[in-house]
Amino acid sequence: MTPSRDTSTGKVLEKLLEPVLELGGYTYQKQVVMGYKPDGKPYKADIVVEQEAERVVVSLKWQQVSGTAEQKIPFEVISLLYLIQQGVCERAYLVLGGEGWTPQLKSFYLTGGLRRFIKDTEKVHILRLEDFIAKVNSRRL
Repeated sequence: MTPSRDTSTGKVLEKLLEPVLELGGYTYQKQVVMGYKPDGKPYKADIVVEQEAERVVVSLKWQQVSGTAEQKIPFEVISLLYLIQQGVCERAYLVLGGEGWTPQLKSFYLTGGLRRFIKDTEKVHILRLEDFIAKVNSRRL
C-alpha cells in the first residue's frame, strides 16, 4: 500500500505567515475565491494582502519531499498573470517553501527562468519563503 501524500503542509505555511503579516502591519484574507484561471475554473488565492488601494495575491507552494508541486509552477504563474489581466489584483507573489525542491528547478524559477517562455512574468515575483518574510518584515510588499 502506497502512503498518501500529506497535503496539509500548505495550511501550515499559511498559518506560519499569519503572524508575520500581522506584525508587518498588513491587512490580509486567506483562501479568497477571486477571478478565474485560464481553464475557466475559479481561482482560490492562499492569501490576499490589501495595502492602500492595491490588492496583492500571495500563492504558497510547499515542497517537503520530491513531488509534483515544482512541476505546477508554470501554470500557477500563468494563472496569476491571468488574474492581473482580469484586474482582480495588481501583482502577485509566488512563495516557494520547503526543502523538497529539485535544486536546479528551484533556481530556474527563482532566477527568472520562466521569462524565456512566458511573457510578463516580472509581474509575478517568485521568492523563497525567507525572502518573502524579509519583504514583509521591511514593509516592502
